[in-house]
Amino acid sequence: MAADEPLVLGIETSCDETGVGIVRGTTLLANEIASSVDEHARFGGVVPEVASRAHLEAMVPTIERALAKAGISAKDVDGIAVTAGPGLAGALLVGVSAAKAYAYALGKPLYGVNHLASHICVDQLEHGPLPEPTMALLVSGGHSSLLLAPDITSDVRPMGATIDDAAGEAFDKIARVLDLGFPGGPVIDRLAKEGDPEAIAFPRGLTGAKDPAYDFSFSGLKTAVARWIEAKRAAGEEVPVRDVAASFQEAVVDVLTRKAVRACKDQGVDHLMIGGGVAANSRLRALAEERCERAGIRLRVPRPGLCTDNGAMVAALGAEMVARNRPASDLELSADSSLPVTDPHVPGNGHGHAHDHVHEISGKNLYA
Repeated sequence: MAADEPLVLGIETSCDETGVGIVRGTTLLANEIASSVDEHARFGGVVPEVASRAHLEAMVPTIERALAKAGISAKDVDGIAVTAGPGLAGALLVGVSAAKAYAYALGKPLYGVNHLASHICVDQLEHGPLPEPTMALLVSGGHSSLLLAPDITSDVRPMGATIDDAAGEAFDKIARVLDLGFPGGPVIDRLAKEGDPEAIAFPRGLTGAKDPAYDFSFSGLKTAVARWIEAKRAAGEEVPVRDVAASFQEAVVDVLTRKAVRACKDQGVDHLMIGGGVAANSRLRALAEERCERAGIRLRVPRPGLCTDNGAMVAALGAEMVARNRPASDLELSADSSLPVTDPHVPGNGHGHAHDHVHEISGKNLYA
């Protein structure tokens, strides 16, 4: 670990996790998370206002834990990175406001980065520098996307995306129909291991010859599963929960992996990176490994703790921005709930980097 590699603190608040990560180059020093998932469970999904308030309460303690874990003080960092979007507007605002405050007080550059690009970049912390271009399949509660990234800091191209429900959203909805609680992904994954994935022939969305090659659709699958369960209940029969979980899960991961491998072959890319919360799913990992091996494609999947939303992924992309001399963001940086993936980061408007602006105003490091 070279001391001259950029030391960056990253803040992630796009949904219900307050994540703070610290990296030096591609080396992870701290990855602290405060989740408000339990506060949302009784509502069956994430409540934006609840998430925003939880971020406010957790922000400073989580940053302090990360600094202690990394064994550094705030003034040691070379930059502050933060998720500027996409995500829940109120939740993003908490993180962006905190990042601006720290950047201003420390006299450090600020980097507003893209949540999806961060999910790709985090793999550098586990498997080393990303190949260029990188093909990435990102699957989470809010996103199901196939992305080609020739340069993770400046050039990310959407190949395909979900046209309705994201994969993680479908897991949550089916878990709700089965009365399994929230979030649905982990419990369905667990139950599916005891079920038969071929027990029920659930549909595979957008896999016809004339359908978009790289787009996803899980709404029809979700409806088909819900109707199958309702029909069983209406007939007074017991619902085979484990078989339903296994068959539903197989339908999702079959489509995800099939389309991802096809995109790699079509684009001549010999590796695939999978990220996002659903990448923690054991069956998705196993089937992707099997299909990639058969196709001669190298698979890169971060460990589960780096797949779900976290601050390390934001810090990783921030460190890459610093290393490649990308322009910092201004202190006028705004949260953008629909920030397009084609914008890996939000550069300044040309009126000077955040840290120049800070020294103009304060003339000193407020933390010194």
